[in-house]
Amino acid sequence: MELEILDLLNFMRQSGASDLHLHPFSRPMVRVDGDMRKTDLAPMLPPDLHILIYSIMTETQRKTFEEDMELDFAADFQGFGRFRVNVFKSIHGDSAVLRAINEKVYSFEDLGLPEALKDMAHQDKGLFLVTGPTGSGKSTTLNTIVDYINRTRRKHIITIEDPVEFTHTNQLSQVTQREVGTTTHGFAQALRSALREDPDVIVVGEMRDPETTALAVTAAETGHLVFGTLHTVNTTKTLDRIIDQFPANQQSQIRVMISDTIVTILSQMLLKKKSGGRVAAFEILTGTPAVANLIRESKTFQLRSILQMGASQGMMTLEQSLANLVNNNLVDLEEAKQVAAFPEDLIKLIGS
Repeated sequence: MELEILDLLNFMRQSGASDLHLHPFSRPMVRVDGDMRKTDLAPMLPPDLHILIYSIMTETQRKTFEEDMELDFAADFQGFGRFRVNVFKSIHGDSAVLRAINEKVYSFEDLGLPEALKDMAHQDKGLFLVTGPTGSGKSTTLNTIVDYINRTRRKHIITIEDPVEFTHTNQLSQVTQREVGTTTHGFAQALRSALREDPDVIVVGEMRDPETTALAVTAAETGHLVFGTLHTVNTTKTLDRIIDQFPANQQSQIRVMISDTIVTILSQMLLKKKSGGRVAAFEILTGTPAVANLIRESKTFQLRSILQMGASQGMMTLEQSLANLVNNNLVDLEEAKQVAAFPEDLIKLIGS
């Protein structure tokens, strides 16, 4: 069945797809520039798909899958590169989604990341969050920033990921990468251990539970630069999401800790380019004293006005970023309006 998975990956490559979906009784589907597309391939029968899925897992992974009924891992296929794989049991049988990992580490210029983020990435301590919906390019952006630190600073960088997507080669820095499920049992455990491993920079793949979040914030408080990701759609909702992870009697304390440590929240979304492919729009909130005060006082709903006026401090609203893309003829206005949180602000900015 190995040939069959390679045939599917070859089809995926030829169609320029980012994701391959395999489900029982369905034709394989691919995602191209954000849209799902059916293929002309024959529907996959449950026994065949079961064999195919098991062919790309190790014996240990098969055992975990049978116990947990779902599994995330990364896999390398010779000639096709590295993929992030999620396998799971649906009501019709074993299913899988494979996402191609572009192992090229991009530059700030490649991704359109503002230059101001370089200064923020050179902080010695604090919390730097990269957020956005699933498939918005968070991992690509985060690895670009890690690569920039690796090439420009003499630091010890520890990453904790699920799974490891990009592999970093030591440049000026020492980069130690750990993978949940293969080299550590979990984010919180690895993060607790990382604090005893002489780190300067810690990258937490996902701050998905209160224990991991509390450890990450504490690490930022105690002199480390900590990067983390969350699945949130803008900067202010990111703060609310973090605080809401905790019981009511702990929220005041975590709010103060975050206000003291936040360096940057970078939120991003991907849009279709007029010329084909996709491009990112960003929202950037920086941890100024005014921002810290609003977080501490539980007034995150007032952050919008600071975002709008904070360009000199490296800040940017999503609508300002979208307007730049539209004005530079990279993105269609209707496409931009669909993702804008405040479409009326976007319209005012167009052409200004």
